[in-house]
Amino acid sequence: MRATWISPLRKDVIRAIILVCLADGIVAVSYGSLATAGGFPLWVPMALSICVLAGASEFLFITVVASGGSPFAAAAAGLLVNARHLPFGMAVKDLVGEKGANVLKPLLGCHIMNDESVVFGVSQKTPREARAAYWFCGLGIAICWPLGVLLGGSLGKIIPDIKVIGLDAVFPAILIALIVSALRHRQTMRRAFTGMLLSMAAVPWVPAGMPVLFSLLGLAVWRKHK
Repeated sequence: MRATWISPLRKDVIRAIILVCLADGIVAVSYGSLATAGGFPLWVPMALSICVLAGASEFLFITVVASGGSPFAAAAAGLLVNARHLPFGMAVKDLVGEKGANVLKPLLGCHIMNDESVVFGVSQKTPREARAAYWFCGLGIAICWPLGVLLGGSLGKIIPDIKVIGLDAVFPAILIALIVSALRHRQTMRRAFTGMLLSMAAVPWVPAGMPVLFSLLGLAVWRKHK
């Protein structure tokens, strides 16, 4: 049997990665449809899906701008959301490229870094499996995400009210599913609840897109408490 670059991976890992990529594609349909239904030309979400390739930041950007916020505030909020990529980069520094390799490979490796590719990469038993899983998942999402955005953006133009079919609820539901386990810890719950209150209190006083930045103060309030 001819060896391939994903041959080190077990069949169950390959199947799991494919399912995750397809799930991301479905979320991308929601994102694309919301963007075009909100008045953005299709090229905007498409450009973000290819150049940014970070779903949470992309959702946040179009939401803030569509609600009247400044693109600069939207970009700042997106950067804060993606601040987790700094520790991600340290965790997968040996997977994104090899010493002496063409400079384009490490750049591409960093670009396809996301929650899913990092999780699959660091959870493998051997370096060979880790590298294959990271690249397979990262490249899969890099393909499925823009395709989903293209499909969703086309749907957003022909559906009079995209909220009728409930796609606008997909992303908040995913965010809740991602954070609910972390909220079991009392310290995390305190910080999240405090940040939420501070963010809500700032809504009448600051431009759209800025209140989310005040939620970070919840970390400072409880920094000395164990």
